[in-house]
Amino acid sequence: MSRAAIFVGLDVAKRTLDVAVRPMGETWSVANEERGVVELVTRLRTLPPTLIVCEATGGYEQLAVTSLAAAGLAIVVANPRQVRDFAKGTGQLAKTDTLDAAILALFADRVLRRRRSPRDAPARLLDALLTRRRQVLEMLTAEKNRLGIAPRPLHRGIRQHICWLERQLDDVTGELTALIEASPVWQVKHHLLQSVPGIGPIVSAVLLGELPELGTLTHKQIAALVGVAPMARDSGQWRGERFVWGGRAAGRIALFLAALFARRRGAARGRAGASWGTEASGQAVIPKRGR
Repeated sequence: MSRAAIFVGLDVAKRTLDVAVRPMGETWSVANEERGVVELVTRLRTLPPTLIVCEATGGYEQLAVTSLAAAGLAIVVANPRQVRDFAKGTGQLAKTDTLDAAILALFADRVLRRRRSPRDAPARLLDALLTRRRQVLEMLTAEKNRLGIAPRPLHRGIRQHICWLERQLDDVTGELTALIEASPVWQVKHHLLQSVPGIGPIVSAVLLGELPELGTLTHKQIAALVGVAPMARDSGQWRGERFVWGGRAAGRIALFLAALFARRRGAARGRAGASWGTEASGQAVIPKRGR
């Protein structure tokens, strides 16, 4: 007789990890630090669960996710909006850490029964470098804007900070390039992506980080994943307008910038007979992913 499936919801906060186990109904919590995560892994190994689900929290989940994955436990980092919509659909409107963990366990049971592989260490580092590059660009843009309105006595300090940020940007971009070139698989994809008009090294790096599924899905599936596939809004004989929404914002914006650049270069080529360029501006601010 096969063992009953066990699903675990893991609600992540800055200092705590709340756990709910389905169908047993057990709930408990540990500290969101190394010692607490060791206890979490030890307790879950005794089950072991069919699937563990937590929400993306901007980084607070990383220690638990990497430790659970290293222990060979199946874990998925879910989109918070999808989980909250699921909770509303079940009629669960109250919100506490324990209730959130229970909803995550139910979400794993009803929606995410199929196991998904977590991202490996190089993929997480690529994501961290892309995020850091975005942050540096945002600070650089803010300082340049501030320079235009600040009193003259402050200009020297702002210019020094701008120079420092520009060096940081070069360093992070160099680390990003080195990481991609160190991977034979990424290297091939990186150069293949840059063969497309409008896609340069930065947009290519964003696509590698945001859309690791590239090359494994159909064009319709990848379009839906990015959020550029028009969604039907029909009911009975009524046919509504199609809209694009959701998906991975950072990948979508990177593709938009590449298309815009390619269009402008195409127009310039038509006017002046110039050849196609393949390098989009490296100064585009790509926002953090939201799934």
